[in-house]
Amino acid sequence: MNLKVTLNLLLLAVFWGSAFPLIKIGLEDFSPGHLTLIRFLVASSLFVPYLYFTKSKLFPKLRDVPYFFLLGLLGITIYHTALNFGELHVTAGAASLIIATAPAISAVLAYFMLSDRLPWLGWVGTLVSFFGVFLIVIGEDKGLTFNPYALLILLSAIVTAFFVVLQKPMLSRYKSAEVSAFATWAGTVPLFVFAPGFVGEVSAASTAPLLAAIYIGVFPAAISYAIFSYALSQAPVTVVTAFLYTVPVFSILFSWLLIGEVPTSLTLIGGGVAIAGIVMVNWAKRRVRLRASNASSVA
Repeated sequence: MNLKVTLNLLLLAVFWGSAFPLIKIGLEDFSPGHLTLIRFLVASSLFVPYLYFTKSKLFPKLRDVPYFFLLGLLGITIYHTALNFGELHVTAGAASLIIATAPAISAVLAYFMLSDRLPWLGWVGTLVSFFGVFLIVIGEDKGLTFNPYALLILLSAIVTAFFVVLQKPMLSRYKSAEVSAFATWAGTVPLFVFAPGFVGEVSAASTAPLLAAIYIGVFPAAISYAIFSYALSQAPVTVVTAFLYTVPVFSILFSWLLIGEVPTSLTLIGGGVAIAGIVMVNWAKRRVRLRASNASSVA
C-alpha cells in the first residue's frame, strides 16, 4: 500500500479505537437503540453535502438498492445495535479485542465467497483466534463465569466481516465515499424502529453523553467508513483488515484515559491469543500470494 492509504488506515484505527469508550459514555444517558440512531443520523447527514460538493452520485442505481440495504443491515444496523447492547455489560477494551477477530473471519469468508484460498495454517490461526475470544468472554466476569453479552460483540465481528467482503464488488462500480454513504443511509432506515422516545431522551441528555454520541457519528462512523471503503478500493481485503489489529491498542488506551477502565489479566491474555491467531491467518495468506507471484514470474 502507498503511504497515503497507510496513514489513512492508522487514522482509522485511532478513530475506531476511541469509539469503544465513547460508546460507554454515550450509554450513560442513551439507551443502546437511541445511541445507535443518533450516531447514524449524524453520519448520514454528513454524507449529503460531501457527495453533493464532490459531484458524486447521490443515489445508487435501482438494481443495486437491495444490495446496499444488505450492506447497511449488516455493517450498520446489526453491527452497531449488537455492539451497543453488548457494551452495556462488556468492557470497552474487551469489546475491541473481540471485534479484532473480524480479519480472521473475513479471511474465512473470502475463501468461500471470493475463492480466496485459505491454507491450513490459516485455519489453525482462525481456531486460535476464536480460542482467544473464548478467554475474553470468560474473563469478563469475576470467577471466570460465562458472559453471554460478549456473544453480542462476537455477532458484531461476524457481521462486519460479511460487510467487508460484500462491499468489495461495489467498489468497482462506485466511488468509495458513495459506497459508504449508500450503505450508511440504508442501514440507518431500520434504526427508526428505535424512534419512540428518541426526542425526549436527546433533550434530557447531559453534555458528555450527547457530545460522545455526536463524536462517534462524525469520526468513527462517517469519516472512518469513508476511509475504510477507500482503503478497500486500493488494497486486498486481508491487507486492509490487518490494520484492525491496532484498534484494541488504541481502545484500551482511550478506555484507561477516558473512563478509567483497566482490562483484566485474562482479557489481555485472550486478546493476545486472538491477535496471534489473526496474524497467523494473514501470514499464511501472504505466503500464498508470494508463491503465486513467484510462480507467475517464473512462467
